[in-house]
Amino acid sequence: MEELKKALDEIFKDDIIKIVISNKLNKEVKYNKIAVNLKETNKGSFYQIEKFTDKQVFHENVNIEIIKEKVYECLNGAYKQLSAWSDNCTYDMKISKKGKVFLGKKKSDNSKVAKKGHNKEKNYILKEGMIIEPLIDLGVFTKEGKVINSKYDKYKQINRFIEIIDDEIKKNDYKELTILDFGCGKSYLTFVLYYYFVKIKNINVKMIGLDLKEDVIKKCNEIAQRYKYDNLHFELGDINGFKYNNKVDMVITLHACDTATDYALYNAVKWNSKMIFSVPCCQHEFNAQMKADELSILTKYGIVQERIAALMTDSVRANLLECAGYKTQLLEFIDISHSPKNILIRASKSNVSKEKREKSLKEVNNLIETFNFNPTLFKLLKNDNLI
Repeated sequence: MEELKKALDEIFKDDIIKIVISNKLNKEVKYNKIAVNLKETNKGSFYQIEKFTDKQVFHENVNIEIIKEKVYECLNGAYKQLSAWSDNCTYDMKISKKGKVFLGKKKSDNSKVAKKGHNKEKNYILKEGMIIEPLIDLGVFTKEGKVINSKYDKYKQINRFIEIIDDEIKKNDYKELTILDFGCGKSYLTFVLYYYFVKIKNINVKMIGLDLKEDVIKKCNEIAQRYKYDNLHFELGDINGFKYNNKVDMVITLHACDTATDYALYNAVKWNSKMIFSVPCCQHEFNAQMKADELSILTKYGIVQERIAALMTDSVRANLLECAGYKTQLLEFIDISHSPKNILIRASKSNVSKEKREKSLKEVNNLIETFNFNPTLFKLLKNDNLI
């Protein structure tokens, strides 16, 4: 197509920083859209091509000298639209079904486009352009898979959680997993996780969401059926006393209030789960028990006591998981400016040395004695001889 080549010649006379190819000619075209972004590194510049299907994104790094030919190959006979940006101009190309090319060019300050591209350079697992129904229903994505500007912080938070799980998942070649999500609530993150495991990681998962609200459980099961998420279902039940007789590979608990987190962690240890991911909430137990004559400065001011008690609660939980044979980390889940409930406990079953287990238990006992604590998780694990 000579017209197309001439139009691309005109566009690439400029220093292009970004290209989006979209509007498929027919259903047989494999990719929903193709994005091309200029990348600048210490070793030089190159273009990265991203090709989007409904489920995945494929990357290719291309030398600057051949990018025009690559764009022609991607566009020719497959798409009806191309948009391109340089620092000072915006280009809009339309291609008719008969191959007629219409190219528009206008002067514009695209410094924000370049800055936006730099800020979004992070290689998110859930990328823009993917058609992820839970993110669309949640209002994070448009129907075309574009992040809604006002929801970009939520988009980053969801990706952050997926990344924390992915860091653990990629250590092993998992073919199948059984996952329990305690206190799942409206469950949009549960649905996103199911998408990640099944569509992105190609892992055969059985996933169960548990919550106390009957109407929520009913609605979540209806949504799972609508999405055709066949191995995801939801049950009515309390974290405390929930019975499950089969193996459980992963336990997730997000914002389970107060000691509900402890019961979830206890169940995970009892089931000998491979992985635990927990974002605690409303740590009231230690705050109510906290007494320390020698360290009364920590209990003198209510807000200080509340925050210290919350941090101590999660430190004790992490240590107790180490005592039970888990390699444990406390991670920042989201920026504290967005939510003070920003600590995530990540634990994986491991060969924790006897020396380390004993040291962790001693630290817990020291804290219990100093502040008169009586931790729920400590009692549960102790009574079952799990620590």
